[in-house]
Amino acid sequence: MNALETKSLTLSYGESIIIEELDLKIPKGEITVFIGGNGCGKSTLLRSLARLLKPKQGNVLLDGSAISGQSTKEIAKQLAILPQGPIAPEGLSVLQLVKQGRYPYQSWLKQWSEHDEKTVWDSLRATRMEEFAERPVDSLSGGQRQRAWIAMTLAQETDVILLDEPTTYLDLTHQIEILDLLFELNEKEKRTIIMVLHDLNLACRYAHHIVAIRDKKIYAQGKPEKVINCDLVKNVFDMNCQVTTDPLFGTPLCIPHGRGRCLVPNLEGLRA
Repeated sequence: MNALETKSLTLSYGESIIIEELDLKIPKGEITVFIGGNGCGKSTLLRSLARLLKPKQGNVLLDGSAISGQSTKEIAKQLAILPQGPIAPEGLSVLQLVKQGRYPYQSWLKQWSEHDEKTVWDSLRATRMEEFAERPVDSLSGGQRQRAWIAMTLAQETDVILLDEPTTYLDLTHQIEILDLLFELNEKEKRTIIMVLHDLNLACRYAHHIVAIRDKKIYAQGKPEKVINCDLVKNVFDMNCQVTTDPLFGTPLCIPHGRGRCLVPNLEGLRA
């Protein structure tokens, strides 16, 4: 079963075509990662899946229904997106930020409830942010801020979460912390997670399904161990490399040659 699909999707900025006649299926309950070179359209595609960008042609389907015909609040109950580098208003506390995730469920007839309160605190606990609830978001470290924003998306109680480069500007420790958190959410709650990542090795480690984009179309998609190889890296990233097996996780591990020459001539001994 698919969480999201696109049918002949074409995306553009003005007259410039970014994605052309794309047919894509996102598996439900899995982690999907978009990879590709700079400017290939990864983030544009993610924005379109969240209905933040109107297609030039084609459709995006959420659980089989076109998102173009659904209300904004109904979409927000099914799908949450965390854009790259979100900024909170100055002085806004973590608790106030996370409460914003309950906005789709509020109306004149339905005010704040015990369920809303429980959901907010469950989201804070899931991201290990409850001790920072009263802290201003702008006083937190980069990793803590990202966890606060993820808590807000969790508070929306959506089955699908989209994240645009959630590890950008974070050091390696915080990158792993965020990706481990997302992996845990997928494992425990079976949420469908769709991410754009720049780090190919981290993408291979955490993704169930990888989508490689090149020349406005899908170049390859599938399980990392099935699609990641030297030819893909050369054709998608224009980089020579050797692909071996991560000794810890058994996932593809890409080692760039660098400066046009192979620094590690033979890695066959690392394959298990």
